[in-house]
Amino acid sequence: MTDNRSYRVVLNDEEQYSVWWTDRDLPAGWRAEGTEGTRDECLARIDEIWTDMRPLSLRQRMESQAMESQATA
Repeated sequence: MTDNRSYRVVLNDEEQYSVWWTDRDLPAGWRAEGTEGTRDECLARIDEIWTDMRPLSLRQRMESQAMESQATA
């Protein structure tokens, strides 16, 4: 079955990515990243840009802890 729908890359406040149909309103808490195209094109874009799967809040907490550790060393 061929998927002829158009998709867009979306992300949430935790910088987690997904694909969403271009003809539908975005779900609450998600915003468009700017890429639109086929599902495969959007998934390829996500593979390019989503290099750290950890949520933003976790990355920030880990960076803060690392800085605190360096300050006390």
